[in-house]
Amino acid sequence: MFNVAPADQLVLGLATGLAFGFLLHRGGVTQYRVIVGQFLMKDHTVLRTMLTAVVVGAVGVYAMQSAWFTEAVGPVKMHVKNAVVLANVLGGILFGAGMLLLGYCPGTGVAALGTGSRHALSGVLGMLAGAAVYAEVHPLFYGKIQAVCDLGKATLPEVTGLPPWLLTGALAVIAGVLFSVLRGGGTAAGERS
Repeated sequence: MFNVAPADQLVLGLATGLAFGFLLHRGGVTQYRVIVGQFLMKDHTVLRTMLTAVVVGAVGVYAMQSAWFTEAVGPVKMHVKNAVVLANVLGGILFGAGMLLLGYCPGTGVAALGTGSRHALSGVLGMLAGAAVYAEVHPLFYGKIQAVCDLGKATLPEVTGLPPWLLTGALAVIAGVLFSVLRGGGTAAGERS
């Protein structure tokens, strides 16, 4: 019925999840008012946290794909999912609507629940129910959505023809400019109650 991963993978997943939740909490993004503040354009902590994660992730991924890393460690295979534009748009709308209504995204909702936030419980239960429904109905409609605009296993460098490091550098510059512009739009994690 269920395929259970080996114990070492489960332990690594648990440790990674705990570390991720801890960092979300320390960054202040497990607080309802911080996420709502982002939607109201009054607190940009969430945007700054996400941009930092995207830039650091891009540097890490492309560093692992580089020749020097491959020579030192061996090839690292990326598992790229198909870029199905309509599915991404519909998923983004559902994700945004859920985040707006609940005040949490899945990661911050679970982390908030871990910090004792009782109002995150209904959202986490809703996420689990939604995931179960999605798993059941996915085969019924995904093929139709995929037929509309499936770019295949494409990455941004492949689609644009630009080198990965150029795109990563541009992303870092854009993030730096936004950090500078949005400097006053949020509070430090230490100042939150």
